[in-house]
Amino acid sequence: MEILAFGVQADERPLIERAFRGHGDIRCLDVFLNLDTAPITAGHEIISTSVNADLGVGVLEILAAGGTRMVAQRSTGFNNVDLAAAGRLGLTVARVSSYSPYSVAEFAWALTMAVNRRIVRASTRTRDFDFRLDGLMGRDLHGRTAGVLGTGKIGEAFARIAHGFGMRLLGWDVTENPALRDLGMTYVPKERLLAESDLVSLHVPLMPETRHLIDARALKAMRDDAILVNSSRGGLVDTAALVGELRAGRFTGVGLDVYEAEAGLFFLDKSLEPIADDMLARLVTFPNVLVTSHQAYYTEDAVTQIVGATLENVLDYRAGRRSENVLVPRS
Repeated sequence: MEILAFGVQADERPLIERAFRGHGDIRCLDVFLNLDTAPITAGHEIISTSVNADLGVGVLEILAAGGTRMVAQRSTGFNNVDLAAAGRLGLTVARVSSYSPYSVAEFAWALTMAVNRRIVRASTRTRDFDFRLDGLMGRDLHGRTAGVLGTGKIGEAFARIAHGFGMRLLGWDVTENPALRDLGMTYVPKERLLAESDLVSLHVPLMPETRHLIDARALKAMRDDAILVNSSRGGLVDTAALVGELRAGRFTGVGLDVYEAEAGLFFLDKSLEPIADDMLARLVTFPNVLVTSHQAYYTEDAVTQIVGATLENVLDYRAGRRSENVLVPRS
């Protein structure tokens, strides 16, 4: 049986091929699954997809018609999957429910430090042999307040690093994390967290109720000199509202590893093409904004765990087993 894997990055390919060796053939493609590429799946019972795959009803109908019966998504998020349509079409869908939380938490801190200490601007200057310090002043984070929206595994890892910096911890979540309460975190309403935090970091899943969690009202509630970091899902932030606040000269820094309209852009080389997305083009012009291409999860440790969990999902499907990773069970 040949498994077709879409959206495979060059660094990821050897990890996938090594993990699946002895468990059937796997063909890795660097193209992403969408309406244009979906016909490639014909005759493949099992396919694997990346986080930016289009798994809407149109694509799922093509998969089902071509004989696909199982979709193994190599990510935790599944907001790109029409689960109702998958169930109706008899498609089993599985995801990776967890992987190294440190990969994302540490990258969120990399964004934090980069915008706070103007690392990108400083590096660009020194490459031109400009060694002035004008415009590079940052702030000590010790003694300041970190607000963590979402205190699950990744949020906890982020908060523990903040604690190591000597920061005061505020948290917001539907369920409190006892380990973080023991660490000294105070859980408060979102509005208070935004108003009191010098650093706000997002670690919640994207669902209908969290879409634009950081909207115009939330942004206005934040301090003018705050740092905002989003390494979770782009749809958590109302980008148009954020651009408006940035144009008004607000925020010390904004670090974004995700973008709400990233599909069709992130993971691809668009350097020789005109960017039609005016919002993203505007975002990257602000000197206090750093945008990266959804790479927070991208460590050897995390990807190895993701690939391993994906293999287990495939083996469970073949054996008729069901695990916590299954979003739509086998019919």
